[in-house]
Amino acid sequence: MIIHNFDPVIVDFGFLQLRWYSVSYIAGILIGWYYLNKVISKLNTKNSLIIKYQYIDDFIIYLIIGIILGGRFGYVLFYDLNFFFKNPIEILLIWNGGMSFHGGLIGVILSSYFFSKNKKFNFLKLTDMLACATPIGLFFGRIANFINGELYGKATSVSWSVIFPKIDNISRHPSQIYEALLEGIVLFIIINFLSIKKKLIFKTGFTSSFFLIFYGLFRIISEIYREPDAHLGYFFNILSMGSILSIFMIASGFTIIFFLKDEK
Repeated sequence: MIIHNFDPVIVDFGFLQLRWYSVSYIAGILIGWYYLNKVISKLNTKNSLIIKYQYIDDFIIYLIIGIILGGRFGYVLFYDLNFFFKNPIEILLIWNGGMSFHGGLIGVILSSYFFSKNKKFNFLKLTDMLACATPIGLFFGRIANFINGELYGKATSVSWSVIFPKIDNISRHPSQIYEALLEGIVLFIIINFLSIKKKLIFKTGFTSSFFLIFYGLFRIISEIYREPDAHLGYFFNILSMGSILSIFMIASGFTIIFFLKDEK
């Protein structure tokens, strides 16, 4: 059993706080950006010049905007619309927490679409490359969730259980760590194995599809051990909001594959 005593604030300057949550987003974006360039380097070497490197530098701005706006508005829409409708100013207070992966995904998809249109680059090819690097950001994000003591798991007696004193004195599953492992490390290995080793990256759209499918599957598994949002609970007495949104992800992934195969 572990007692959670992590401080979400790294340094407090009084007028400004440096939080693990912010650092995790920055680290995920920077390391993901670095790895994305590595993926592009392999593609450009093996299959001539697929995308100009400077495009990725421009794309990062689109990406950051998509992550922040999509993640925040997704949380507002999917998880606590009633609260934010009554307290609209709270929408701007991102540092208080409240970001949705599924909302961020929608934001990234939209920003990728507008970027690809602007640069006249294949949209699915762009998202394929992005899918290879995205698990890196997901890993850091879930670690930050753990440090913050949020999105905690259900009660359990397993030896690696964690007590979150700010919540209660119940031993719980460290569901944030489960998600960091599944959505971060395992997803990274699977997607990059299929894309790079099995050269799925050269089949436009398939990497994006498998990312949607595997992330959705891993998220549903993680939700089994995660405490549902108190104000939402379970839908149909079994599905959390995260699971419902992930089912749509899986369905979208298979739909894309169906149409991609149908085009051949």
